[in-house]
Amino acid sequence: MLKQSLQQKLLQKLSPQQIQLMKLLQVPTLELEARIKQELEANPALEEGAEREEVQDELDRDEQEASEALEDFDFDEYLDDETPDYQLSVRNHGADVEDRDIPLGSGATFRELLSDQLGLLDIALETRALAEHLIGHLDDDGYLRRDLDSIVNDLAFTQGIDVSRSALEQSLEVVQALDPAGVGARDLQECLQLQVTRKRQDKSADDPRQVALSRAALLLEEHYEAFTKKHYDKLQSALEIEEDDLRTALDELTRLNPKPGNAGSESSRVVHHVIPDFLLSVDGEDVVLQLNGRNAPELRVSRTYREMMDTYSQGGKQDKATREALTFVKQKVDAAKWFVDAIAQRQQTLTKTMQAIVEHQRAYFLSGDEVDLKPMILKDIADRIGMDISTVSRVANSKYVQTPYGTLSLKSFFSEGIATDSGEEVSSREVKKILQDAIAEEDKRKPLSDEKLGVLLNAKGYNIARRTVAKYREQLGIPVARLRKEL
Repeated sequence: MLKQSLQQKLLQKLSPQQIQLMKLLQVPTLELEARIKQELEANPALEEGAEREEVQDELDRDEQEASEALEDFDFDEYLDDETPDYQLSVRNHGADVEDRDIPLGSGATFRELLSDQLGLLDIALETRALAEHLIGHLDDDGYLRRDLDSIVNDLAFTQGIDVSRSALEQSLEVVQALDPAGVGARDLQECLQLQVTRKRQDKSADDPRQVALSRAALLLEEHYEAFTKKHYDKLQSALEIEEDDLRTALDELTRLNPKPGNAGSESSRVVHHVIPDFLLSVDGEDVVLQLNGRNAPELRVSRTYREMMDTYSQGGKQDKATREALTFVKQKVDAAKWFVDAIAQRQQTLTKTMQAIVEHQRAYFLSGDEVDLKPMILKDIADRIGMDISTVSRVANSKYVQTPYGTLSLKSFFSEGIATDSGEEVSSREVKKILQDAIAEEDKRKPLSDEKLGVLLNAKGYNIARRTVAKYREQLGIPVARLRKEL
């Protein structure tokens, strides 16, 4: 049975403008520039530059200064026809003027380089076509991950081409003979074997490195599992060689490239350019912070559109066409005003948040030592600036600050706190730094296990369990003790 009833509810709903403002707050510098360009193209009531009165006053001042300087300038002192032009060129940029050009690299991908090499070989057309097809199947690292039988079936069912596996293997051998060595391998073992074989072929028979290379080839072919697990005692016993001989063979293997597809400077991977949102410098005991100029564009509402709106609104009785024109102009002017205010609010929020981070981590920014990083979570900064945690999260997302110690992500300044024996709370980043230093200084012949690293940290006053040590080690990208073992 259907009933009608009157209910009163209190809901919190975000307006489209608030949603757009949050999105503007989250985007990094490059995306902001694209967003501003998009808005300028879509809204004719929005223009670049400061307000015209300010611009005109600045132009008038510059013109007056230039005129006064021109009266005192003696051209005769600078007329010298024998001075070459290159000595008169100058880069008219001050130290505080930032270069906004992004260098762009262009070149052939490694697949195109392989195809170019293939075109120089004197091989059968069928072999060439299959080799081209295999090159198309290579991943970015240069490996052929797809099984040959599957490729044979693909050619048969999708293109109606009947190819034998032996013919495909012959074409794969052609691909594997191309540069860089190791491309076309189906796994890491084959990749390393191809490179060792190429090195042995390139060196003369009496080269002293031939012995080490032959042992390296034997390691890969017959003792690959023991090699990957670093069971050096087993390898010495199996090959019946001394420790120094094993070390030279391992040295040859460590020189190989496990990702030959990225061996060249040109890669098919997309290069992501990092543009710092903040510029931070240290002057003695002072930390100077400024917003990157790209985050503070000069935008204004078009005076022409404002005058049009005033004209339409003061026109007395209006017909339908005039009302529609007034509505259109008002929408554009309102949208332009909102966008200018939104950009200004973004700048204010970014600066306010980063300033709070600098105040909280002042010791770190003065020294640059990660040990000086204090525990800091989003709530700490949100409470300091009186904003919501989600706002701080959006500011920290995809933002970078240029410091004397490198360009760093804002997220890197946030970390959990760990209690010490003295009751003091320290940053997990500090513990990771000590853990990293301990592993760097360990005896590589007998690397420290996670349990021993935990004992070491506990002795320094940090209450950390073995599983926490393992978590931090993995976050640092450091392998387990067995894989850190060296001769």
